[in-house]
Amino acid sequence: QVQVVESGGGLVQTGGSLRLSCAASGRTFSNSAMGWFRQTPGKEREYVATIDWSGGATYYADPVKGRFTISRENAKNTVYLQMSSLKPEDTAVYYCAAGRFGSASPFQRDYDYWGQGTQVTVSS
Repeated sequence: QVQVVESGGGLVQTGGSLRLSCAASGRTFSNSAMGWFRQTPGKEREYVATIDWSGGATYYADPVKGRFTISRENAKNTVYLQMSSLKPEDTAVYYCAAGRFGSASPFQRDYDYWGQGTQVTVSS
Protein backbone atom coordinates (compact mmCIF):
# COMPACT_ATOMS: atom_id res chain seq x y z
CA GLN A 1 0.00 0.00 0.00
CA VAL A 2 1.48 3.30 -1.10
CA GLN A 3 0.98 6.24 1.21
CA VAL A 4 1.63 9.89 0.45
CA VAL A 5 1.35 12.36 3.31
CA GLU A 6 1.75 16.13 3.04
CA SER A 7 2.62 18.49 5.87
CA GLY A 8 3.70 22.07 6.42
CA GLY A 9 0.67 24.03 5.34
CA GLY A 10 -0.66 26.96 7.31
CA LEU A 11 -1.47 30.65 7.36
CA VAL A 12 1.10 33.17 6.13
CA GLN A 13 1.06 36.83 5.16
CA THR A 14 1.57 38.09 1.65
CA GLY A 15 5.27 38.00 0.82
CA GLY A 16 5.98 35.28 3.32
CA SER A 17 7.36 31.76 2.89
CA LEU A 18 6.32 28.22 3.67
CA ARG A 19 7.89 24.84 3.04
CA LEU A 20 5.66 21.88 2.33
CA SER A 21 6.89 18.34 2.84
CA CYS A 22 5.62 15.11 1.37
CA ALA A 23 6.58 11.71 2.72
CA ALA A 24 5.96 8.68 0.54
CA SER A 25 6.08 5.03 1.54
CA GLY A 26 5.21 1.64 0.13
CA ARG A 27 6.98 2.09 -3.18
CA THR A 28 10.56 2.51 -4.26
CA PHE A 29 10.40 6.25 -3.94
CA SER A 30 13.58 6.90 -5.86
CA ASN A 31 12.06 5.35 -9.01
CA SER A 32 9.16 7.77 -9.20
CA ALA A 33 8.69 11.32 -10.32
CA MET A 34 6.83 13.44 -7.78
CA GLY A 35 4.50 16.34 -8.29
CA TRP A 36 2.73 19.11 -6.43
CA PHE A 37 -0.73 20.26 -7.43
CA ARG A 38 -3.23 22.66 -5.86
CA GLN A 39 -6.95 23.26 -5.81
CA THR A 40 -9.21 26.07 -4.74
CA PRO A 41 -12.99 25.76 -4.17
CA GLY A 42 -14.92 25.71 -7.40
CA LYS A 43 -11.84 25.18 -9.55
CA GLU A 44 -10.14 22.15 -10.97
CA ARG A 45 -6.94 20.91 -9.44
CA GLU A 46 -3.95 22.45 -11.20
CA TYR A 47 -0.33 21.59 -11.67
CA VAL A 48 2.26 23.46 -9.61
CA ALA A 49 5.62 21.71 -9.91
CA THR A 50 7.20 18.37 -10.75
CA ILE A 51 10.55 16.67 -10.22
CA ASP A 52 12.00 13.58 -11.85
CA TRP A 53 13.21 10.47 -10.02
CA SER A 54 16.75 11.76 -9.57
CA GLY A 55 15.98 15.36 -8.71
CA GLY A 56 17.93 16.46 -11.76
CA ALA A 57 14.96 17.80 -13.66
CA THR A 58 12.38 20.19 -12.25
CA TYR A 59 9.55 22.07 -13.92
CA TYR A 60 7.10 24.70 -12.75
CA ALA A 61 3.78 26.18 -13.73
CA ASP A 62 4.10 29.75 -14.95
CA PRO A 63 2.32 31.35 -11.95
CA VAL A 64 4.92 29.98 -9.52
CA LYS A 65 8.13 30.17 -11.55
CA GLY A 66 10.84 32.03 -9.71
CA ARG A 67 8.98 31.81 -6.40
CA PHE A 68 8.59 28.08 -5.70
CA THR A 69 11.27 25.39 -5.60
CA ILE A 70 10.67 21.65 -5.66
CA SER A 71 13.32 19.30 -4.34
CA ARG A 72 13.65 15.77 -3.02
CA GLU A 73 15.69 13.65 -0.67
CA ASN A 74 15.47 10.06 -1.83
CA ALA A 75 17.23 8.79 1.28
CA LYS A 76 14.33 10.18 3.31
CA ASN A 77 11.58 9.34 0.80
CA THR A 78 10.57 12.98 0.96
CA VAL A 79 9.84 15.73 -1.52
CA TYR A 80 9.61 19.41 -0.65
CA LEU A 81 7.99 22.50 -2.04
CA GLN A 82 9.65 25.71 -0.85
CA MET A 83 7.27 28.59 -1.46
CA SER A 84 8.44 32.19 -1.27
CA SER A 85 6.98 35.60 -2.09
CA LEU A 86 3.56 34.14 -1.47
CA LYS A 87 0.49 35.86 -2.85
CA PRO A 88 -3.19 35.60 -1.87
CA GLU A 89 -3.82 33.77 -5.15
CA ASP A 90 -1.54 30.97 -3.92
CA THR A 91 -4.19 30.12 -1.32
CA ALA A 92 -5.28 26.54 -1.99
CA VAL A 93 -5.15 22.97 -0.81
CA TYR A 94 -1.82 21.60 -1.97
CA TYR A 95 -1.55 17.96 -2.98
CA CYS A 96 1.51 15.80 -3.42
CA ALA A 97 1.43 12.90 -5.84
CA ALA A 98 3.68 9.96 -6.73
CA GLY A 99 4.27 9.38 -10.41
CA ARG A 100 3.77 6.19 -12.39
CA PHE A 101 7.07 6.81 -14.11
CA GLY A 102 10.47 8.30 -13.39
CA SER A 103 10.16 11.26 -15.74
CA ALA A 104 8.69 14.50 -14.44
CA SER A 105 5.24 15.32 -15.76
CA PRO A 106 2.69 18.14 -15.39
CA PHE A 107 -0.20 15.79 -16.18
CA GLN A 108 -2.35 14.38 -13.39
CA ARG A 109 -2.93 11.19 -15.36
CA ASP A 110 0.75 10.36 -14.87
CA TYR A 111 0.35 10.17 -11.08
CA ASP A 112 -1.31 7.24 -9.35
CA TYR A 113 -1.03 7.96 -5.64
CA TRP A 114 -2.17 11.17 -4.00
CA GLY A 115 -2.03 12.62 -0.54
CA GLN A 116 -4.96 14.11 1.34
CA GLY A 117 -3.73 17.65 0.86
CA THR A 118 -2.56 20.44 3.12
CA GLN A 119 -4.17 23.87 3.31
CA VAL A 120 -2.11 26.96 2.50
CA THR A 121 -3.72 30.31 3.20
CA VAL A 122 -2.04 33.59 2.25
CA SER A 123 -3.56 36.64 3.87
CA SER A 124 -3.49 40.04 2.19
